[in-house]
Amino acid sequence: MQTREIVQVLNLIADYMEIRGDNTFKVRSFRNGARSLMALGEEIGPKVEDGTLADVQGVGKALLEVITQLVQTGSCQRLEELEAEVPIGLLELASVPGLGPKKVKVLYESLGIETLEGLEGAIQEGKVKELSGFGEKTQAKILEGIEYRRQVSGRFLYIQGEVAAEELKARLQSVDGLIRLEVAGSFRRKSETVKDIDIVVSAEDPASSEALIEAFVTFDRVSTVIAKGETKASIRLTDGLQADLRVVSDQQFPFALHYFTGSKDHNTELRSIARSKKLKLNEYGLFPEDSDDSLDLKDETGIFEALGLSYVEPELRENFGEIELAKSQSLPELVEVSDLKGMIHAHSTYSDGRDTMEDMAEAARKLGYTYLGITDHSQSAGYAGGLKPEEIVKQHAEIEALNEKYASQNFKIFKGIESDIRLDGSLDYSEEILESFDFVIAAVHSGFQLSQEEQTQRVIKALESPFTTFLAHPTGRLLLRRDAYAIDMEAVLEVSGKLGVVVEINANPLRLDLDWRLGPFARKHGVKTSINTDAHITSGFDHARYGLGIARKAGFTKAEVVNTLELQEFEAFLKERR
Repeated sequence: MQTREIVQVLNLIADYMEIRGDNTFKVRSFRNGARSLMALGEEIGPKVEDGTLADVQGVGKALLEVITQLVQTGSCQRLEELEAEVPIGLLELASVPGLGPKKVKVLYESLGIETLEGLEGAIQEGKVKELSGFGEKTQAKILEGIEYRRQVSGRFLYIQGEVAAEELKARLQSVDGLIRLEVAGSFRRKSETVKDIDIVVSAEDPASSEALIEAFVTFDRVSTVIAKGETKASIRLTDGLQADLRVVSDQQFPFALHYFTGSKDHNTELRSIARSKKLKLNEYGLFPEDSDDSLDLKDETGIFEALGLSYVEPELRENFGEIELAKSQSLPELVEVSDLKGMIHAHSTYSDGRDTMEDMAEAARKLGYTYLGITDHSQSAGYAGGLKPEEIVKQHAEIEALNEKYASQNFKIFKGIESDIRLDGSLDYSEEILESFDFVIAAVHSGFQLSQEEQTQRVIKALESPFTTFLAHPTGRLLLRRDAYAIDMEAVLEVSGKLGVVVEINANPLRLDLDWRLGPFARKHGVKTSINTDAHITSGFDHARYGLGIARKAGFTKAEVVNTLELQEFEAFLKERR
């Protein structure tokens, strides 16, 4: 059993335990253990065999027993016992925004509810509002949550799609006769969630096509072969994600890749442009009127050129204004991964991070970054080990010592804080303490239930503080888990642009927030962004690529992303903000 599968099992056990009402510390130990295994970045089978798994931080006796069973047998007694005791439907209920394990337990024990349909029916009959801890407002929230779950049903996080895509690519690339291979669809467009994985390949001959189809449908994570033909196949993986393969000739490859990359609306608009030029565009080619012979184009660039358009990057192909810009040759030059010079939003062992500040700094340096912003949680975030004033003094002294060490190495750590925005919009420290930081990231971590007007005014007041440099994860969403809180983001972005407050794109795969759809509005109002990993462990810096995908999808250029600034430029930017 691979590490990612073991991590899934540990989180599943934690979910079951939480619903059952087990001790919070025991539940947390399984979640922490899962995070520790992911952070290793390696398969753990060898560590089980040589007995070194116990040395991994976060792996205690109970976890060691479970993980060893999973590695050696592919199953574990603990999970089987929980599955026998807790109805599977309760897991789905617990994922509904507005509910949680404790409320699910009450619903099950009081009303026998274990499905979304049963819950909806009980609400309609007025049974739920009578329960202790519920009521009319809670009922309304739950109904909203059920609708949200239905909307996201069948979708997966981008990072889940990435794992499947990389594994399938590796398998297909080993097949003789393969010429070209690309992953298309919403994955190539860098959408925050994906419904399936579309793979387009070109092959030398029919025999190669047959070998590619066979390699695809016999992939070891296939649970169901949905369809299998001579040039296409569809499979469902063990985690529920669907993958589709299309095999074409190499001449057809650019057209198939283009067709299976763009959104439906983008493709419809391009076909309309083709018709206006007496051409027919489809997945097989670009054909002159009354001809069965496609134009011979080597890549997608040729397709756009033939239609009188500048090349549209895959991330932008949503019919979200990109085609008009392509007509006038005025598409933005999107930010690139090589443009990033520093990481700004990162946590350490001073609050809820797993690694020390020096560990985080060394990891950032190895990745080629020249600066790092340490932004541990502020005192109101007691659940995350928020810093008391005396701890800030100690942390700043340690940062200064580290900066002396790095003085000759073109690297600097900046003193930041992720300050909670209180309910009244104030920041979480006295002005004297706030003055001691190089910058402040203001963040909403509580009070999600406020009305849109209250939440908007709360955030705007925080933006108006002279100490606020950045706004963190601006809509508060957790993808596929929790919708954004009620807030007028256009009003927030207008104020951010006027005041020069940077609105981050949080690169955590669960957030990817700012929503890319707000990008054009933000850019129009002069808002700058930063691609922030919100890293809590050294491996968290790898998430920068997910934030980069959203920044590109939103249309941001290098000049509009502040952590593309060189060290001295970034330092000057912070001083100017102050």
